[in-house]
Amino acid sequence: MFQGATRLTIDPKGRLAIPAKRREELQDGGNGKLVVTAWPDRCLYLYPEPTWVEIRQQVAALPQFDEQIVKWKRLILGYAEEIEADNAGRVLLAPALRDFARLEKELMFVGQGRHFEIWNKQDWDRQIASFDGQPSKPPEGFATIEF
Repeated sequence: MFQGATRLTIDPKGRLAIPAKRREELQDGGNGKLVVTAWPDRCLYLYPEPTWVEIRQQVAALPQFDEQIVKWKRLILGYAEEIEADNAGRVLLAPALRDFARLEKELMFVGQGRHFEIWNKQDWDRQIASFDGQPSKPPEGFATIEF
């Protein structure tokens, strides 16, 4: 179960150094291979390959005749890239993925259960700022969770 938020940087070649603790968590569930893909919020999702295989099969099985489903499939399956960490724990993010998520120097690496999200730091800050002035009551889906 991936959790936690870490501020990272990406180098000019597009390499992201995954923190050792997070790298171990990601690789425990698989063969060391990872998959990164685009998400409509303009961030990237990073999965251990075995988790991605399950998701890819479910997404690919969705109908081809629903316009919204087709758009999501184009994004999620179309941008998916298999990657591996080098000996220094760095992964190379493809230019198309970096452009999509507007990744520059500063990033946020955020655990979300089965995957990590990779955000442009300014976009992440805007996400968090969207809570400012909002009621502290969680949305309905959280109603059964005791915090």
